Amino acid sequence: MADVKETLEELSRIDGFVAAAIVDGSSGMMLGELGGGMINLEVAAAGNTEVVRSKRKVMKNLALNDRIEDILINLEKQYHLIRPADQDRMDVFIYLVLDRERSNLALARVKLKSCEASLEI
Repeated sequence: MADVKETLEELSRIDGFVAAAIVDGSSGMMLGELGGGMINLEVAAAGNTEVVRSKRKVMKNLALNDRIEDILINLEKQYHLIRPADQDRMDVFIYLVLDRERSNLALARVKLKSCEASLEI
């Protein structure tokens, strides 16, 4: 099991890492952050909280009995990945920003999944 700081440090080792945050999905407040010089992670955390809430609402309205594995937002120069923690745990998600030219999306998703599974709040 890894704490917030250890999880962020592990995420920073992903090729193309730009920034990451661990976010309390009930409040939109960050529990921890790393990187982000060009990204305001506080704004991103609050905004992505709304993305996760919206997707969960749509899933509920569609009566989908499933869980969000991750949400991928493709930008021209970056990948933005949102990975909610297991539903049995707190309403927390990991937000990861990668440089598109320097990253391998498939490997990053595997690493993000591993980091989420070992995260202990």
